[in-house]
This record gives sequence, structure tokens and C-alpha cells, in this order.
Amino acid sequence: MTKKVLVLPGDGIGPEIIAEAVKVINLANSKYSLDLELVEGELGGAAIDKHGVPLADSTLELAREVDAVLLGAVGGP
Repeated sequence: MTKKVLVLPGDGIGPEIIAEAVKVINLANSKYSLDLELVEGELGGAAIDKHGVPLADSTLELAREVDAVLLGAVGGP
């Protein structure tokens, strides 16, 4: 049974850290057949740039539908 994980890299150092975390998750996923599906959304400054708000309704709805959320740092300068 597939489990969905919403990946929200955030801004500032968040995307840099989350990119490495995703590599680890993907490795574990393939090595141990975890059947995880990663979906990405925007949060913080990245969401403001794309949607005009720090947390778009579509991202919040997606967060409610997935099994887990991987949240990166938020809080640019």
C-alpha cells in the first residue's frame, strides 16, 4: 500500500536540507521497498513567489490528504 509524503522544502536553508533528506528517503524506499510516493509543495517565501501567500489553500488541502509531511525550514531574510 503506497504511502504519500508531502515534501515542503520551505525557504532559506530548507530546500538545501530537504534535498538531502529526499535522497535518503529515496534510497531507503528503493532498498527496503517502502512504497513511498513523494509529492512536493511550496511553503513560505517560495509559496509567496508562486501563489502570493505563504501557504496556499491547495497545499493545505494536499497536506490533509497525505500520510506524512516533511517540512523544511521557513523564514527567509
